[in-house]
Amino acid sequence: MLTAKENMREVIRGGNPDRFVNQYEAVSLLMHPYMLSQPLLKRGQENVVNGWGVTNSFPANVPGAFPVHTPEKIVVKDIEHWQDYVHAPSLKFPDELWDVCKGMYAAVDGTKAYKASFIAPGLFEQCHHLCSIEEALMNYMEYPDEMHDLIKYLTDWELELAEGICSNLHPDAIFHHDDFGSEQNSFLRPSAFEDFFLDAYKQIYGYYKSHGVEIIIHHSDSYCANIVPIMIEMGIDVWQGCMHSNNVPELVKQYGGKMTFMGEIDNKQVDFDGWTQADCEKAAINAMESCGIKHFIPCITQGGPGSLYEGTYKGLWDAIDRYNCEKFGHKQADLDAAREPMVIMF
Repeated sequence: MLTAKENMREVIRGGNPDRFVNQYEAVSLLMHPYMLSQPLLKRGQENVVNGWGVTNSFPANVPGAFPVHTPEKIVVKDIEHWQDYVHAPSLKFPDELWDVCKGMYAAVDGTKAYKASFIAPGLFEQCHHLCSIEEALMNYMEYPDEMHDLIKYLTDWELELAEGICSNLHPDAIFHHDDFGSEQNSFLRPSAFEDFFLDAYKQIYGYYKSHGVEIIIHHSDSYCANIVPIMIEMGIDVWQGCMHSNNVPELVKQYGGKMTFMGEIDNKQVDFDGWTQADCEKAAINAMESCGIKHFIPCITQGGPGSLYEGTYKGLWDAIDRYNCEKFGHKQADLDAAREPMVIMF
């Protein structure tokens, strides 16, 4: 029987998986010194400033923290002089902090799970974290030269981050956050998205691939169907977060040889007050039977294992397990033995 990692590899390659991958079972999300050096907000915290000068708050009943963009808290006051406001945090860390991270990676059995460095936010998100979403979207139209320069600055910083991660931690996967759209559309039209972000991400993901990283997992819980060819050219192997609005079965059919789609189970389908196991069973079975086992991983669309409402993620996990047992003849004990427990370090 294949381990969780071996099974995921077969799914990505279109080979011979022996069951559906169960959400994040084959991916251990791991930290690096930069993430450990930044404030980790807990629900209820407000107005916490990170290394980029961005102020974040984490209200109750929302999935995660988000920037506060009242006028006095926006970092970039004038895009034409963004260099006066944007100052990248240092990526020089003591050996002791690297050693802490090395211990995390060493604790994961790499034969059973991908050791995936967790990176957030990405280039698009960092732009609107610094500028605010409204100003950033207008800046792409009104100040394209300045936005190109800002993105190059952020890209150079990410490449330095990648160098440190690859030299010290040697991950075999990257889990990179960057939401490119809303539920119904991408934030930028495809031609603009390609102009601003294709080359930058080709550099970043190309660096990781040339330094031993096997798979690039990119999280964007949104609509991105119109920019999938660009995402493939960027070097993305797995798009995690592909929402139902993308017509995921059709994307699997059209692009399955070039990208794997991880999602199709929107949080709103299962992650709400009063959810039931029947909701999880329905969503999981519909996803698996409509998308098929190759180039598709049934998964809640949020960017990490878990859920807003307690028990939802496990409800989906149990539903997928049950389906695997019934469809492919594996016993629960066999599935448990084939998995590596997820290591979540954030």
